Amino acid sequence: MSKRFGKRKEDDGFASESNDRPKKTSKTDDSDDSDDNLVWEISKNRRVAVRNWQGKLVVDFREFYVKDGKEMPGKKGISLTMDQWKVLREHVEEIHKAVATGE
Repeated sequence: MSKRFGKRKEDDGFASESNDRPKKTSKTDDSDDSDDNLVWEISKNRRVAVRNWQGKLVVDFREFYVKDGKEMPGKKGISLTMDQWKVLREHVEEIHKAVATGE
C-alpha cells in the first residue's frame, strides 16, 4: 500500500482510544430542516452527527467554528448516506489494522 500523506502530527484532532471518550449530545440545529440530531463531539471543533438532511438520513462528519459567539458548521466535512455508511462499517476492521500498522 502506498503512502499518500505525510506523517501525522502528534495531535491530529481526533480523540484517542485510551482516555478521550466522544461526548454525546442531542440538540436541534436551526440551520437545516432537521428535528433532533444525535451529535458526538470527537474533538474541540469536530463532531459526528446523525441527522435528516433534505429528507435523507445521513452521518455527518463536520468541523465547526465560532462566529459572533455562536458555533457554526464549517465547509470542511462530509455527509455519508446510509449506503455509504454501511460500506464504511464493513471496512472498519481493515482500516483499523492499516492504522495500527501505519500503512
